Amino acid sequence: MASPRLPLNALRAFEATARLNSMSAAAAELGVTHGAISRHVRSLETEFGVPLLKRLPKSVEPTVQGGQLAATLGDAFARMQQGVAALAPLPLTLSCSATISMHWLIPRLGEFKRANPDVEIRLNLNYGEVDFLRDEISLAIRSTMFKAPHEVIIRPLLRERVGPVCHPDYAQRLGLARPGDLARARLLGTATRVHAWREWMEAFGYRGETLQPQDSFDHFYLQNQAAACGLGVAIAPEILVAGEIARGHLVAPFGFVDGPHELNLWIAPHLRHRSDVKRLAGWIEAAMHAPGG
Repeated sequence: MASPRLPLNALRAFEATARLNSMSAAAAELGVTHGAISRHVRSLETEFGVPLLKRLPKSVEPTVQGGQLAATLGDAFARMQQGVAALAPLPLTLSCSATISMHWLIPRLGEFKRANPDVEIRLNLNYGEVDFLRDEISLAIRSTMFKAPHEVIIRPLLRERVGPVCHPDYAQRLGLARPGDLARARLLGTATRVHAWREWMEAFGYRGETLQPQDSFDHFYLQNQAAACGLGVAIAPEILVAGEIARGHLVAPFGFVDGPHELNLWIAPHLRHRSDVKRLAGWIEAAMHAPGG
């Protein structure tokens, strides 16, 4: 007897809804309408004879039976994606923050391209959590501030060295000769690292007046650009400002110290044996460990 045909579109719609707790979010992810998602879910509930979702005022959540089905479907769809990726490899995609891309990766990328002219790299500018299958990511450079996904291959790159940086004229104008002089400076911060000044004070052993940023920017590269334009003093990892220091746009009046975070390379487990993935991973490790990073 032939097996019944699975309603894959409906099951996909339900899995996305249960995972995102929203029919609207599921519709956006799958590129369909809210009404289509609702019809798919109701058709499954009718077919199975049990409610799969609890409809709440502004969201939905799986019932007990719905949660069990959603978990099974999530695993099944992930395995399907792995199988397809193995047969028809996706483009090599590296995920990293915009700041790492701008100040570390892109200035060095020509070196990799000259040695590997057959490898095309697609960039995914992100710095948070990663779903390697859903987002089609091959490798990711991430801080230890973020938890790595289950079974991901982790390769340590370097411990971040952090320190205050500013424009040379700003340092001279304020007379930044001792760390205590920072109390007279305008301090800059970033929403992506709200504890950067506190972490530096602890790492440096600073015993002066508690330092708090007066201005905050959404991204590291905006904070660093503000510092390079003489708007104040920022805390930054050395690897992200080394180029600006070499060009004379920034100075680090008190040097850099080992901070609490490290940079790691995350490799998608189902792509670990691909030649292009291994070549890019090896190059990133070598480039990060090279003198001057």
